[in-house]
Amino acid sequence: MKVHCGFMKNSGADMDSVDVKYIQKCKFVVASGIFDGYDIPHQPSNISHRSQKLFCFLMVVDEVSLDFIEKNTTVKIDNAGGKWVGIWRLITVHRLPFDEPRRNGKIPKILTQRLFPQAWYSIWIDGKMELIVDPLLILERYLWRGKYTFAVAVHKHHRSIYEEGDAIKRRKRYARPLVDLQMKMYYYEGMEPWSPKKKIPSDVPEGAVLIREHTTMTDLFSCLWFNEVNLFTPRDQISFGYVVHRLGDALKFFMFANCEYNSLFILHKHTREHSSKVEWAKTIDEIVKKGLKESRGGLGLWTPYPADLSSVELPAVKRTSPAG
Repeated sequence: MKVHCGFMKNSGADMDSVDVKYIQKCKFVVASGIFDGYDIPHQPSNISHRSQKLFCFLMVVDEVSLDFIEKNTTVKIDNAGGKWVGIWRLITVHRLPFDEPRRNGKIPKILTQRLFPQAWYSIWIDGKMELIVDPLLILERYLWRGKYTFAVAVHKHHRSIYEEGDAIKRRKRYARPLVDLQMKMYYYEGMEPWSPKKKIPSDVPEGAVLIREHTTMTDLFSCLWFNEVNLFTPRDQISFGYVVHRLGDALKFFMFANCEYNSLFILHKHTREHSSKVEWAKTIDEIVKKGLKESRGGLGLWTPYPADLSSVELPAVKRTSPAG
């Protein structure tokens, strides 16, 4: 059973026909993405001969990133017209649906099953990461051994989405009043701060690595998660815990220790810092008056909410780490 969400054909994030044809064969996928030229592809290491034959290594890029990559590294073109950087097949997407590059980057990350519908299994890694573990070993350790269909690591510093939201505001990763608005909605709808009484070890994941078997339930979770990213802020670590909360016991997944997460990759710096004007906005009025409002994403933040959120007080947050 297929769960359809996100986009229809020719409605945004469109791929070239040569790439659409190539991915038809991809049952096992290692996927990554680079948008707005923030990174260059990093070659995986310790990849077994079996995995090289079994997996498609797909790097989703926008046109800006493709141009940047072609100017800064060697891109080879095969006889069919496919573009390669080492083991990575570059998949260029056109007519992006959002104004914000970070929001566009959530399409291949969260909706992997929609871009690559033939995939049985996928491992997502962020574009700034260099994979150093064989992907077959990753599937065995985090999915097959415990009979899970979805696995993600516990966040290094935060357990509660309200801790994560506080960190996002302090680091100016998105407009502070809009982060507060999203969290107020979630709190009003019953999303309590994480505590040891909850059934999962954290409400906040390390979202840079996602390990999935594409079952109906896993695909449904991804669709619901993307809906939140589409409607509200692009900070997916806030919305992850809310979707898990709303699904209750319907979703069984594995949250593994952060120390294991750090053993899967080498982290590289971005080629430049992410920056958008909306990240510095301090008030809703400032966003409106300066024309900082996104025109094609986050529209749920500007839609009247069926309750008065002005009286909602967010839970107090205590920093658990100076780095958090």
